[in-house]
Amino acid sequence: MGDTDRKIFVLDTNILLHEPLAIYSFKEHDVVIPMTVLEELDRIKDSKRDVARDARVAIRALEAMFKDATPDEISEGIPIHKEQDATGSIAILADFELQETVKAFADKAGDNRILNGVLYLQNKRAPREVILVTKDINMRLRAKGAGVRFVEDYRSDQLIDDVQYLTKGFQQVEGDFWSNIDEVESRNLAGRTYHTLARDPFEPTYINQYVIDEESDFAGRVEEIDSDKITIKDLSRERMMHRRAWDITPKNIYQGMALDALLDPDIDLVILTGAAGSGKTLLAMASALEQTIEKGMFDKIIVTRNTPDIGESIGFLPGSEEEKMLPWLAAITDTLEALHKNDHCTEGSLKYICDKANIQFKSINFMRGRSIQNAFVLLDECQNLTASQIKTIITRCGEGTKIVCSGNLAQIDSHYLTPVTSGLTYMVERFKNFEGSANLHLNGVVRSRLAEFAEENL
Repeated sequence: MGDTDRKIFVLDTNILLHEPLAIYSFKEHDVVIPMTVLEELDRIKDSKRDVARDARVAIRALEAMFKDATPDEISEGIPIHKEQDATGSIAILADFELQETVKAFADKAGDNRILNGVLYLQNKRAPREVILVTKDINMRLRAKGAGVRFVEDYRSDQLIDDVQYLTKGFQQVEGDFWSNIDEVESRNLAGRTYHTLARDPFEPTYINQYVIDEESDFAGRVEEIDSDKITIKDLSRERMMHRRAWDITPKNIYQGMALDALLDPDIDLVILTGAAGSGKTLLAMASALEQTIEKGMFDKIIVTRNTPDIGESIGFLPGSEEEKMLPWLAAITDTLEALHKNDHCTEGSLKYICDKANIQFKSINFMRGRSIQNAFVLLDECQNLTASQIKTIITRCGEGTKIVCSGNLAQIDSHYLTPVTSGLTYMVERFKNFEGSANLHLNGVVRSRLAEFAEENL
């Protein structure tokens, strides 16, 4: 195992569950997989948890690497040959043999065996850097406490360092919009007004980003971006605030911008982020019903979301897939009830609407391999999805399908995700320059004054 400049990375189990092919990310360095990690992957691969598939992918990747290696080569390390510039190696450490050599932890619990293995390598391989890579914060603390010199999080999938830098999907210009503009070229096209302006004052800017100001009635959306100019489509704040979808009108300008994107047939993907109670699901559902029933633009509405423990608990619930999914999709049924609370018979209305709009409740686990045509897809609670799960769903979307992804990065339930590594963050960053998508962060809680106070003060 080469010279002292090359580092040795010891991977924890959660790295391979988060990114099954992470072993290929350490190109010029050496990777060590403790035997304990393989045992934990083995236990998880047969479980009904949603990470079982990732465990199987990781195991298959390791098997493909080691299938022709001898036991001695496996413990010494074999080259990683996935890419041309990969010069590192990968080895398996038999950490169950190290119990007597390192006196860090006496018991044989999984995490402790991994820590013992890291300490053993740290002593044996000095002066080379031995780095434990884990997504478990407590494991990082324990490793430092036990004397491990280098402990890191896995960052290759991280596109930004802090979610506060995540694009909000709109820019708010100080004061009056037009008072800051020196030169403008305006034109009318098919009843729409477009303004071409200098690009510099709006940096950083992205396609379909909204532009509003503090004082006047101005609201627009970036339509084109050239090297030094941008073209903004004039939307008129007043017109946006009076748009209706299924009898819902925006309560603030942020909802107005979201509704504009949701009702625009040229936008295939709308990403809605924001606090609990900012109106993400309500606006998405209202625009889905409006465009499916009133305008006939879609044949069906598909509602799906991640059900963290679906494998373990969905089987015990009675009924079909749709009925099993209902406890998780209560947010959607609550929204439908809210939209029809003033009807003479709310229950009758809901049944009629679900049949007329062909609303289908689906589990993400059953979306693989499908091709979804002419549908309005609502993907709720996106913050709990990994980038690969989101890719699985978006790549299902065929012709005539619009997908709305909503989520709140402050409400992540997954053990393996943080706001920075959530698939929702990943999607916002990856799609910000795609002309067929719009992203909006909804400010303000409109659910109730109680919810608003709780969001700000708890």
